Amino acid sequence: METCIFCKIANGEIPAATLYEDEDFRVILDLGPASKGHSLIIPKSHVANIYEIPDELAAKAMLLAKKMAGKLTDALDCDGFNIVQNNGEAAGQTVFHFHMHLIPRYKDDHAGVTWTPGTLTDEVKEEILAKIRG
Repeated sequence: METCIFCKIANGEIPAATLYEDEDFRVILDLGPASKGHSLIIPKSHVANIYEIPDELAAKAMLLAKKMAGKLTDALDCDGFNIVQNNGEAAGQTVFHFHMHLIPRYKDDHAGVTWTPGTLTDEVKEEILAKIRG
């Protein structure tokens, strides 16, 4: 896609701090990090979100996330790790090119990748089960 900034970054048209690159992906440091070492896995082919990414590429992305999480944890001595992938504006996606956030976590970092747990009611549980299994 000609106007997609992540296509341009992933394919080397826009410079980025590249941590890793192969034929399918580029991993870069995020310019607006939530924590020290916050990185992005960006596929070189344009797909907007998880609904569009081919299964094989999605599997490779998860394996790469695992590999990079280990490397970043070792290099930065972080206390934990979030792997975040947003789909759609309501979920916080702002660049509509599939990508995964790799967010090293440190004690008391206040990175904010949390939520307040709700309650699964029997009514909602049965509705969802009926729709998915249905």
